[in-house]
Amino acid sequence: MSPRNRIRRKAVNAIMLTVTGVCTLVTVSALFFLLGYLVWHGGRAINWDFLTKLPKPVGETGGGMANAIVGTGKLLLLAAAFGVPVGFLGGVYLAEFAGRQLAFAIRYATDLLNGVPSIVIGIFAYALVVVPTGHFSAAAGGVALAIMVIPITIRTTEQFLRAVPDTLREGALALGASKWRTVATVVAPAAARGIVTGAILGVARVAGETAPLLFTAFGNRYWSAGFNRPIASLPVMIYTYAISAYEDWHRQAWAAGLVLLALMLIANIAARLVLSSKAPQQR
Repeated sequence: MSPRNRIRRKAVNAIMLTVTGVCTLVTVSALFFLLGYLVWHGGRAINWDFLTKLPKPVGETGGGMANAIVGTGKLLLLAAAFGVPVGFLGGVYLAEFAGRQLAFAIRYATDLLNGVPSIVIGIFAYALVVVPTGHFSAAAGGVALAIMVIPITIRTTEQFLRAVPDTLREGALALGASKWRTVATVVAPAAARGIVTGAILGVARVAGETAPLLFTAFGNRYWSAGFNRPIASLPVMIYTYAISAYEDWHRQAWAAGLVLLALMLIANIAARLVLSSKAPQQR
């Protein structure tokens, strides 16, 4: 290699290393700026009353969002109960049983569903659940969020099942196990940590969605018993409080945003811990 080419390659390497480093720094800085901004504005508004009390009437200061925190948990529970089993079974079929052409069609449809705007899914859930029942409800909100969880769970389940070595399948089939028994007792347990991680990330992904809940769960300034009544949620409360004309509501909107971000951060950490945990050694 000539000295000129060597100098040129070193210069290109230094330039590209600098560009990638600057891009990484910008990305990380944006994340920390967002976190710092939320902590600065929302941290000062979080107190025991905010976490345990209901919202105050319009014009009064104080109160909290306990109903919205519990409501968000109920909605995510419904989304996981409806969406994760369907997504898991769809991913199993896609990875283990579907033919090449059918798998391509299902995968393409799943990717399209994953890219559908959340407000469109909200309108669909409104027509599917709210209109026939005649009222908003937590169940309708859970259905809307579950529709968004399904494609994420399908794709992650398929990827982790395909990552299982074929030798495990061949060994189970050689011992006389059927295809379904092989998948249920050998393949799925081997990919369990990855599947659980995908499910957690899928639920965390929809935790901050607002548009579907405006059409389905709507909102409630009081406690909502059961799953057949309108229910409060943190994303809707943030939206309502942020566009209001009351300074105290703006303060609480920042606090709710910090709580919601903390919940998503905990979910992501839990997913990473599940994925990185070592499988127990068999004796």
